[in-house]
Amino acid sequence: MIRQNKIFPSSIAGLLGCAIFFALISCEEDLTKVNQNNNTNFPSQIINRANIVQRDSGMVKLRATAPLIEKYEYIDSPYIVARKGINILFYDKKKPNVPGKIVAKYAKFNEKKKFYEAKGNVRITTNENQMFAMQSVFWDQNKRLIYTSDTVYVTDKDGSTLVGANGMKAKDDFSEYTFFNNSGNISAQKIPEQGQ
Repeated sequence: MIRQNKIFPSSIAGLLGCAIFFALISCEEDLTKVNQNNNTNFPSQIINRANIVQRDSGMVKLRATAPLIEKYEYIDSPYIVARKGINILFYDKKKPNVPGKIVAKYAKFNEKKKFYEAKGNVRITTNENQMFAMQSVFWDQNKRLIYTSDTVYVTDKDGSTLVGANGMKAKDDFSEYTFFNNSGNISAQKIPEQGQ
């Protein structure tokens, strides 16, 4: 009598499944220990000689140039940094042909908080040709507030100057601003008469 062994496909699948299961269990590592050694604070994007144009509804809102921009996005609080300086031209709908300008030696933008900071010989020129000079400035985009505790030097287009010794805060369009412990030389034509 000849005996024939029949191999059923379900038996093969069962054996193969057991083999894979045991192979995976024997090679298991504690992934929390392995991932503790991974450094995620490295730039995910690096742009050399950056030239960035931001548009809204076809209108240019911002032009930024920087020798180096680095984007860090694999961390809890992602940010973009320009360590070698930045030059930004920003455009207003009221005066689209006359840009304002920000120049700084260092800039950082926190993407989640929409919070900007600029440091190192910061110069802000509005489209009304007012120049603000300080060592650092912060912009909370959500609150539409720009502020600093550094001494602020303001030069107006007519040459008058103002010094805010303990900083300032301003709306982000510079339509209103407040200086702390200020002094300066202001044109008498700018001082409103009482009752106006």
